[in-house]
Amino acid sequence: MIQILTILHALLAVGLLGALTHQAFSVARRKPASPAHTFIDRFRGVNSPTFTNVVVLLFVVTSIGGGLLYPRYRVDVRTTLEDLQLRAANGVFEMKEHFAALGVGLLPAYWLFWRPPLHVEYADTRKYLTWILALVTWWNFLVGEVLNNIKGLYP
Repeated sequence: MIQILTILHALLAVGLLGALTHQAFSVARRKPASPAHTFIDRFRGVNSPTFTNVVVLLFVVTSIGGGLLYPRYRVDVRTTLEDLQLRAANGVFEMKEHFAALGVGLLPAYWLFWRPPLHVEYADTRKYLTWILALVTWWNFLVGEVLNNIKGLYP
């Protein structure tokens, strides 16, 4: 059962990564949208506000999934890391927990600033909130995958 939950958690995280990465690159645009000629133009040319509710839902559901996996992590993975004296890996996971909590705390502001009508004066706020959530999500995904792989290397 724990393997299924771990895979589901990872799949939800990948969906969240995709939505936030598209949205982050679309708000990073410095000039008005032009016809998409390159892959990057098409990647950035998404309708950013359409991602808002999906991002909030996926962030919350993925965080809840992480919370369900956490007790098992404490018993299995963390003890393995401590036995191997991989203190840095444990510290990185502690940072992951805190970043996830900060991300959940930012979700109401993120949702509020992305609600239509989108006011031009809040464009920078939307950009920074989106990039913070994207960076938190990428950090948490990469740390989670690396720690899961470390545990897989040591029976």
